[in-house]
Amino acid sequence: MNLERMDNVGIVVRDLSRAVEFFVALGMELQGQMPVMGQWVDQVIGLKDSEIQIAMLRVPGETTGIELMKFQNPPAKSTDSDAPPNTAGIRRIMFAVEDIEATIESLEQLGGRLIGELVQYENSYKLCYIRGPEGMMIALAEEL
Repeated sequence: MNLERMDNVGIVVRDLSRAVEFFVALGMELQGQMPVMGQWVDQVIGLKDSEIQIAMLRVPGETTGIELMKFQNPPAKSTDSDAPPNTAGIRRIMFAVEDIEATIESLEQLGGRLIGELVQYENSYKLCYIRGPEGMMIALAEEL
């Protein structure tokens, strides 16, 4: 068995346009949006009569990205949008950025908020966690 690549991380959202805006402000490129539905989708995800609006975003120059999914049917289930970083499950996605302070400022204008503090790790990185739309958590790292 050989792993070929990681294609994307799927994130279920209630407000697709707000989530797209957040990740575009971060620097990701919107590749496209489309509805997906039908028997093949139901068979893959194990839900009946699913209707999903998706948006595909990629890191510029890379093949890995994010698939944002808004379930029209069945509606998304609620979770704790303020779950702390030590909650079991996928907690955050980390992005490397060039100017972490400017990135934080840009994301805060869209409702993002620091979870802890912006810190410097030795002479290597500046790091922080940010809570974005619907409680999603991302980490930012700027290599020094």
